[in-house]
Amino acid sequence: MKLISITDAHQQFKNYLTQNNHSASTIVAYSKDIAQLVAFLAEIKKAQITEVSKEDIESFLEKLSKTGYTPKSISRKINSIRTFYRFLKSQDYINQDPSLLVPHPRYELAPPRILTPTEYRALRDAARNEARMFAVIELLLQTGIRIGELASIRLSDIQGDELVIKPFEKHEERRVPLNKSAKDALERYLKIRPQVPEERIFITKSGKPFLVRNIRTAVERYFRLAEIKNAKVNDLRHTFVAHHLKHGVSLVLLSKILGHKRLSTTERYLEYVPDRGKETSTMTEL
Repeated sequence: MKLISITDAHQQFKNYLTQNNHSASTIVAYSKDIAQLVAFLAEIKKAQITEVSKEDIESFLEKLSKTGYTPKSISRKINSIRTFYRFLKSQDYINQDPSLLVPHPRYELAPPRILTPTEYRALRDAARNEARMFAVIELLLQTGIRIGELASIRLSDIQGDELVIKPFEKHEERRVPLNKSAKDALERYLKIRPQVPEERIFITKSGKPFLVRNIRTAVERYFRLAEIKNAKVNDLRHTFVAHHLKHGVSLVLLSKILGHKRLSTTERYLEYVPDRGKETSTMTEL
């Protein structure tokens, strides 16, 4: 077993995540979680990774709980810590993994926020005079793609009645149907899109890529303009899923379009769609 300080272990862990092609969001989340743990361990005078016990990790999580972290957030911290410890064990820095002895707190998943037809029509109306944002909203609503996927799509990814979604954050490449509403919105935006070398479809007025955080902020602004309460960007994806389950679209087909790794992820939505229609392979517009 090799000796390593906690701060050096943290730095090596960040390097490991980058070298193994983890997504930027994963690297940021894991790094912040472990940075919090490292800061806590410094407070209790632990310098070497082998000095850290199960009780130390539990004390760290207890502190987070007292400062307002929810059970769900704490559960995610545990996942980050376990990933960190798996790395340490793979590098022969530890023999025993104390994180495995720390149980996850119990919590209930909140049901997905599914927009009503009145709400998503109001959202469309709010953005109708802004071609780029109207296309963003329509694409998210009519295809169910993730916001990160939307930010990454390029002009060459539009292929007839399909949108090619390239491999993204360990999700495999897939083809997503483009219905008439989505195509019309895209075509309207592309007519006024700045003529610049940037290949990504959604760009700023200066020709720079329209970043995920800015897309999220802009969509949430239109939620407010449409007076839609407690809604987030990912709720457009939830709404896409619920709409197609209600209309009987095959679970297997829908799972493939969504890029879910497991069919069970798609099946979970059935709990929130009690009036499912007769099974079909035909997609419908929202």
